[in-house]
Amino acid sequence: MSPFISELAGTALLIILGDGVVANVILNKTKGNNGGLIAITFGWAIAVFVGVFASAKASGAHLNPAVTIALAYLGKFNWADVPSYIGAQLLGAMLGAFLVWVAYKQHFDDTKDADTKLGVFCTSPSIRHPLHNVLTEIIGTFVLILGVLFIVAPSNSLGALDALPVALLVLGVGLSLGGPTGYAINPARDLGPRIMHALLPIKNKRDSDWGYSWVPVAGPVIGSLLAAVVFKVLNGG
Repeated sequence: MSPFISELAGTALLIILGDGVVANVILNKTKGNNGGLIAITFGWAIAVFVGVFASAKASGAHLNPAVTIALAYLGKFNWADVPSYIGAQLLGAMLGAFLVWVAYKQHFDDTKDADTKLGVFCTSPSIRHPLHNVLTEIIGTFVLILGVLFIVAPSNSLGALDALPVALLVLGVGLSLGGPTGYAINPARDLGPRIMHALLPIKNKRDSDWGYSWVPVAGPVIGSLLAAVVFKVLNGG
């Protein structure tokens, strides 16, 4: 499998399971309706676990432009490959969001609140304040990327369980820092599904909140670069 296809497939799995758990919790008449934040954060952790172990061998399982950019800054990844990786991540996120819509179409049709429908696809702030919102995304992504950079694969591989530390890290970020903005911490995770919300024929949908869309892109990029700088300093760079 090529790295491009691996990143696309891994990110699609990430979004199918991640946006899927959100749909199950917030859309009308689902089996998981009103399951709450704990269900969503655990669902996203499992989504990361599946996406990472599915794509780790072929592409390194970045699944997130913030990871790709941080690794490139540190010289651990070729800058020339950054555009193709980010393109694959964005396309994978769009594909995953499309499949979530197909699976839950009847529930989208039955849900009247347009904000709830948008919430399946992308993040939004609990209290809208662009500066604080972007700071929250910077902090959350900083914690994620710094943690990822310090995670070292064990000498005795656990197979699929090698993906567990990253999944637990995402779970921790969601439980602790997810309240203000919904912890996008991944530009592709937010932008790809937001584009699909704009394109899909969703019944009685609202606009895709493009005025906020820069926050879950800029925040994670800035947070990832700050984490890379700190990691380099801590390691004597």
